[in-house]
Amino acid sequence: MTAGTPAVDLVEQRPSRYLLDRAGVLGPLLLLPTVVYIVALVGVPLVLAILYSLSDVTVGDQSLDFVGLRNFGDAIGNATFRQALRNTFVFTLVSQVAVLVLANILALVLSADFKGKRLVRFLVLLPWTTPIALGALGWLWTLDNVYSPIDFVLRRLGLLGIGSPLGQRWEGTNALWLAWPDLAQLTVLTVHVWRTLPLATVILLAGLTAIPQDVKDAANVDGAGFFRQLVWIRIPLLLPIMAVAVLYGIVFTFTDMTVVFIVTRGGPVDSTQVLASWAYFRGIEGGSLGQGAAIALFLFPVLVGVAAMMLRLARRTETV
Repeated sequence: MTAGTPAVDLVEQRPSRYLLDRAGVLGPLLLLPTVVYIVALVGVPLVLAILYSLSDVTVGDQSLDFVGLRNFGDAIGNATFRQALRNTFVFTLVSQVAVLVLANILALVLSADFKGKRLVRFLVLLPWTTPIALGALGWLWTLDNVYSPIDFVLRRLGLLGIGSPLGQRWEGTNALWLAWPDLAQLTVLTVHVWRTLPLATVILLAGLTAIPQDVKDAANVDGAGFFRQLVWIRIPLLLPIMAVAVLYGIVFTFTDMTVVFIVTRGGPVDSTQVLASWAYFRGIEGGSLGQGAAIALFLFPVLVGVAAMMLRLARRTETV
């Protein structure tokens, strides 16, 4: 070693003694468990679903006999499938519009200081922390055809019962929330909004707290009122955050079958069927695994599109 030779240069010139010191080896090695997990959890079932959809495999006959696109054609020609496809998009889009509006309102309310703020936040987050199966059972009991507390309150207010407008509309003293197609569809929409609203609220609340204080101060100095600040400051700055909340909500709602399976089981008369539930009823309970797989694969293009949008948003966030 000569005098004045930096120690850093000696370290850089020294060959690596350990294989794990190399970034090209350590990085892939750390990612390997994640890759294996994704391949096992997503890749293998996806390949099996594609193979099943192109065969006539059933619960009783596990042989994969190639039938081409017959299962897809049978699914498209089925009236229940078309109803399930329409319901899936309607439930997803309408619920997310409602969630977006309500989440903005709740986020603005929860960003202010008031007594009982922690209790309100707890109550808002409770539906998200509750297991969806347990929450759906709670809604099922709440909307019971005989003992519904909602019907009891409506009767007390004179809005439901013999001679009342709602009683004439639904022909009885009870609303029968799960027996009428329009009420059953409204129920499924309500449960989806109730379930995904807390997550969207938390995401938007985090976005509100990230707005620079000097922007708010400048708006106050300029005399901008609440609605002008909402339209020209808060909403434009929150648009990327809103997009993230909506994309997550679309994934959760579009692929969900728990709400329909527990609350309505697709009824009445398949009026609340969605693609996920109909794939289960057709493939598992009906025994036709090939047709069930074909129905489930109709979810794939939408999920790929949503995933691409999420990755694009993440890339834009990194470059900003």
